[in-house]
Amino acid sequence: MNAFKTFGAALAGLLLAIGGALAQSYPSKPVNLMVPYPAGGPSDSIARIFTVPLGKELGQPVLVENLGGVAGALAAQKVLAAPADGHYLFQGSPNEVILSALGNAAVKFKAEDFRLVHPVAEAVMVFVVRKDLPVSNVDELIALARKSGDKPLTYGSVGIGSLYHLILENVQQIAGITLTHAPYKGNAPLLQDIGGGQVDFAVLVYSAGMGALAEQGRLKVIGQLGGQRSELLKNVPTASEGKELKNFSYKIWSGLMVAKNTPENVVQRLHKAIGATLQDPSVRSQLAAQTQLASPPMSLAESSKFFEAETSRYRTIAKSINLQPQ
Repeated sequence: MNAFKTFGAALAGLLLAIGGALAQSYPSKPVNLMVPYPAGGPSDSIARIFTVPLGKELGQPVLVENLGGVAGALAAQKVLAAPADGHYLFQGSPNEVILSALGNAAVKFKAEDFRLVHPVAEAVMVFVVRKDLPVSNVDELIALARKSGDKPLTYGSVGIGSLYHLILENVQQIAGITLTHAPYKGNAPLLQDIGGGQVDFAVLVYSAGMGALAEQGRLKVIGQLGGQRSELLKNVPTASEGKELKNFSYKIWSGLMVAKNTPENVVQRLHKAIGATLQDPSVRSQLAAQTQLASPPMSLAESSKFFEAETSRYRTIAKSINLQPQ
């Protein structure tokens, strides 16, 4: 029996040593960065800004792999199915890792299956309205919604259970108004219909294209959703600056994630490399050109706490509107 115990202890020690050696040699081959949408979109653009400088920090190439479908869940599932050794990263946001499981019955994973290593970018979300809607700020939009009576204002989103859908359901709860939801298959057709006057308004990520449409007078950007005005959009007030939505604050972020059981040494190596990449002036300026802000520094513990808080927040809203997987 003692010999068996000794053998067991030796085997455990050997496995621990092997695990440590593997973690120290990470990465031992190119790292795949899984993007949950097709090439050419905002997520893909962010990923390609990071690949070269992150690869330089890690000492191995970082390769972008695009896989769209099921609201980003197909790509997330592929990362979870790969070995949890840090050679497959997922570039995710609340839409894919938190909300897809709440609104889509085909999604079988949950947020806790991932570990957020570090947020990398934050976008500015705004209230955007059709050009002839008689409002110039969010308080006026809410006042108009209250007066609309039997014909509620229509708002578009990129689908039931999406972040934008949940935010505007939350607005209805806070302000005591009723709106009509018009789901779309993507940002581009929704923005086009706001420009064409087919839908009254939406909450969307601000983009250069949206800014151009606003300058042409084809739509209006009337408020942003962050707690403070973004340095990228200093002339647009936040919703919380008004009277109706005090303490109202949302931001859309994307971060690099791994499967939850990835070795700690690997996660620490990745975290250090991502942090260094985020300080690269070229990375920061390229993100700004995409109307994205580089995320502020976060420790691993802070990243975990942030991810848990975001998950809890959106689950609470989903429960309050009785969101059911479809």
